[in-house]
Amino acid sequence: MAIPVILDCDPGHDDAFNILLAAANPAVELLAITTVAGNQTLEKTTLNARRVCSTAGITGVPIAAGRDRPLHGTASVAEKIHGESGLDGPEFGEPSVPLDARDAITLIRETLLAHPTPVTLVPTGPLTNIAALLLAHPRLAERIERIVLMGGSTGRGNTTPAAEFNIHCDPEAADVVFSSGLPITMMGLNASHQVLATDEVIGRVEALATPLSRTCAQLLRFFADGYREVFGFPAPPLHDPLTVAHLIEPKLVELVTANVVVELTGTHTRGATVVDLHGVTGRPANAQVGVTVDAPAFWDLIVDAVRVLGAR
Repeated sequence: MAIPVILDCDPGHDDAFNILLAAANPAVELLAITTVAGNQTLEKTTLNARRVCSTAGITGVPIAAGRDRPLHGTASVAEKIHGESGLDGPEFGEPSVPLDARDAITLIRETLLAHPTPVTLVPTGPLTNIAALLLAHPRLAERIERIVLMGGSTGRGNTTPAAEFNIHCDPEAADVVFSSGLPITMMGLNASHQVLATDEVIGRVEALATPLSRTCAQLLRFFADGYREVFGFPAPPLHDPLTVAHLIEPKLVELVTANVVVELTGTHTRGATVVDLHGVTGRPANAQVGVTVDAPAFWDLIVDAVRVLGAR
């Protein structure tokens, strides 16, 4: 039976591939897509979600815009990585997929209530929308099967030495989520840095020889240039699709159970995820954390998703 999923995202190149994977694989029932400010402004991430769905022929999945800033403070974007549009590389036309009239929180709430079984939430941007939902509608927790998120790290960060981008953008929201008592699976930088979009991978995508595959190859090449210039990486890590890939193939990512807390006040460590891998704090575990990834199996899923959607 397919896993019912709501994607909450900030497209973003890696978010784009997560949308494709969720829409293409029969193991997932993609119920809705909601957007949040993160990789770019809310206006741009929302447009990008519609662009991805339009380009890939993904219809019948409502898309709603969420929060345009963190619970506290001001928004920041990742323009050096994702470009001015948030999805630089290809030329996109006007999207044909419409924007839902509801806001993201309302769409998530109504989708959770309408679905006959609890739904898995997959947030791959700042956790603002998910925290806002839990704060406004705490009783909806019983309608959530689990939260599988991309964010944080068991080690160093990528926005500050300690903090990963998604958590750093809204640490208070992340704290709400990790303190919620819901089952949480965290895919952090330590896991996603194991799935690099090498030239070989891009070549596999491009060899599919469809309009969608060419667009995907262009996305990956722009992403690669950004990571090379900013971080000196030989190839870019495709962070976000680890979430849906794990749902499709649970053995693809090795998980460990640990306590995770979010640093809110540290002068040099605000936004860090403090992952107690060895149980030294005595705090009870509140998350499963991805540690080791079967990268070849991951890329097989990504290439197959582009193949399936490109053939429609």
